[in-house]
Amino acid sequence: MEPSNDTGISDFLLLGLSEEPDLQPLIFGLFLSMYLITVCGNLLIILAVTTDSHLHTPMYFFLVNLSFVDICFISTTVPKMLQNIQNNSKVITYAGCITQIYFVLLFAGWDDFLLTVMAYDRFVAICHPLHYTVIMNPRLCGLLVLVSWIISAQNSLLQSLMTLRLSFCTGMEIPHFFCELSKVVGQACPDKFLNDMVMYFATVLLGVAPLPGILYSYSKIVSSICHISSIQGKYKAFSTCASHLSVVSLFYCTGLGVYLSSASPQSSHSSAVASVMYTVVTPMLNPFIYSLRNRDIKSALKRIVGVPVI
Repeated sequence: MEPSNDTGISDFLLLGLSEEPDLQPLIFGLFLSMYLITVCGNLLIILAVTTDSHLHTPMYFFLVNLSFVDICFISTTVPKMLQNIQNNSKVITYAGCITQIYFVLLFAGWDDFLLTVMAYDRFVAICHPLHYTVIMNPRLCGLLVLVSWIISAQNSLLQSLMTLRLSFCTGMEIPHFFCELSKVVGQACPDKFLNDMVMYFATVLLGVAPLPGILYSYSKIVSSICHISSIQGKYKAFSTCASHLSVVSLFYCTGLGVYLSSASPQSSHSSAVASVMYTVVTPMLNPFIYSLRNRDIKSALKRIVGVPVI
C-alpha cells in the first residue's frame, strides 16, 4: 500500500542508536549476540517445559507463552536493524514500517497481559492453594491467553490503521532503531491529534490499567507470605514470585517510560535507549531470571543439554 503523504515519499529512514560509523560494528555485534541469546534461551525454556510432564502446570504454561512472545517481539525489531547496519542503509519501506508497528504493538501488548495473568496465577497459588487446581483449570488458562491475544491484536490493528490515515509532509527520519509508533506519528503533518489521543488512551488502558491488578495481587501475596510461620516456607513462597516481579518491574518501568515521555522532543535518544530495555534486554533476561531461580526448570534443562545449569 502506498503512503498517503503530500510528497510521494515511500520510505522512512531509521537513524538507529548512533550515527557514528565507528560504532556500527560494535552495535551490530552486541545486538546480534543479544538476539541469539534471546532466541536460544527462550527456545530452551519452551523445550524444557513441553518435554517434561512435571512442568505441565498453569505457571509453566504461561511461561511458555511468554517465551514465545519474547522470541516474536525481539524478532520484529532487531533483524531489520542488523540488516540495515550490514548493508550500511537506514531505509525501511512505508509498508515495512506499518507492519513493524503492528507487530511491535501486538507482542508488547500480549507481553503486558501475560505478565498480568502470571501475577494472578501466583496470587491464586499462594493465597488460595487448596483451590488452585480448580480455579486455574486448563480451560481458564487457555481462555486468558486467548483473550490477551485478541485484545492486543485489536489494539495493534486500530493503531496501525490510524497511522495509515496520516500524511507525511516533511521529515521522514525516525530517531529510533525501529518504527516506534510515537516517533512515526511525530513525523506526520499537523492532522495527528486523533492519533495522539488514541495512542495515549491505549497506553493508559492497556499499559497502565493492568498495573493495579498486578500490584493488588502482590499486596495479597506479601500479606499471605507474612502469615506463614516457617522461614523456609516464606522463602519458598517468595522465590516463586521474585522472578516474575523482576520481569514486571523492568518491563513496565522502561515501556511506560518511553510512551509517557514521548511528548517531549528532547527525549529522542533517551527514548531509544529505554526502548532497548523493554524490546531487547527484557526478552533476553527472561530465560535467565526464570531458570536460575527455578529448580524445576534447571532440572529439565539439565536433562536436555546434558550438563548442570548453575
